[in-house]
Amino acid sequence: MASAVPTQRRNLPLLATTETCSGGTYIVTGSNTGLGFEAAKHLVSLEAAKVILAVRNISAGEKAKKEIEESTGKIGVAEVWSLDLASYDSVKAFARKATTELDRIDAVIENAAVAVSERLLAEGHGLSLTVNVLSTFLLAVLILPKLRESAQRYGILPHLTLVTSRVGFDAKDLWDKIKDDPVKKMDGDDIPPMRTYPLSKLLETMALRYLATLIPVDRTGVVVNLVCPGFCKTDLARNAPAQFREDIAKRHAEYGRTAEDGSRTLLHGAVAGKESHGCLLHSCEIGENDVPSWVTDEEGKKWQQHSWEAIAEELESIEAGCVKKVLK
Repeated sequence: MASAVPTQRRNLPLLATTETCSGGTYIVTGSNTGLGFEAAKHLVSLEAAKVILAVRNISAGEKAKKEIEESTGKIGVAEVWSLDLASYDSVKAFARKATTELDRIDAVIENAAVAVSERLLAEGHGLSLTVNVLSTFLLAVLILPKLRESAQRYGILPHLTLVTSRVGFDAKDLWDKIKDDPVKKMDGDDIPPMRTYPLSKLLETMALRYLATLIPVDRTGVVVNLVCPGFCKTDLARNAPAQFREDIAKRHAEYGRTAEDGSRTLLHGAVAGKESHGCLLHSCEIGENDVPSWVTDEEGKKWQQHSWEAIAEELESIEAGCVKKVLK
């Protein structure tokens, strides 16, 4: 997948419109910077009624909100809410607040993620696993009932969009080492910290694809999909070693998408049709042709199910009944 990056399209279409977003309520995680910030700014400008900036750093979120209001001229649409994906309690508190205080939710864009260069722990797991996978899915299952309720009450097609990365497909060598017990083995000493990011994105992709089969749109009224924003000029690699950051900066200059351009892929995920359910999207179109056969064949589907079940077991230990409530 990395070899395809230099040819990635830029100047992508903005498929989210005033017609599709007007009056809606949107949640964007990690929206004080980069792709999330640009996506939130677009949603405010597209006449959304409410855009929740779900951020770990409240002061950074308030700064982002001020910039969005100054840029769009729209006051009172963006709201800053606390969400720290390194804390399960924070995720649960955010989901409770969203469920009780928001009349409706049109889309949740789970964009927040971390890339680490050293072994850091949160909630008993490596930080990449906790933030990029476990807390991401915890938020998903806790908020899906509200999305289903919004679909029924308002006659809308809510979306749950997880931001992933096709760089995960380049981690097959490590995936083969951990796939039989991914939650436990991803924390193993033989997994270099720098490679936990792509591995976490692959695990996220595998699990979401299977979860989507358990919650079809015709039963829930909710579209669940995956978006790869491409290689974008963001500060995701800010914690990487200096040489790695220099290499990334050089590649950004050569063929990187701007954060605004990349954010258009997130918006596409949040308004894409029912046919996008369970699919990988990139470049503002369905990108299933770019998913490797070892992910989609019968053997791959077995590991998709196994990945979801490993995550679901962890989620049930965090919040008993949360998975069963989504699947009923």
